[in-house]
Amino acid sequence: MKPELMEILCCPVCRGTLTLSVQRRVGEEIEQGSLRCDACREDYPIEDGIPNLLPPNERD
Repeated sequence: MKPELMEILCCPVCRGTLTLSVQRRVGEEIEQGSLRCDACREDYPIEDGIPNLLPPNERD
């Protein structure tokens, strides 16, 4: 995931602002981490550079 994507992303549940937490970066690309919505307290994982923005009840 490119960090610039944060400018257009929002929480799919409440449309709140997401906060990025990076665990692994390869060059400019964020490979592992999470996105957190402080408004509804949901976390969205980033795995293999892809953010999973499905609502929690629709994952897996």
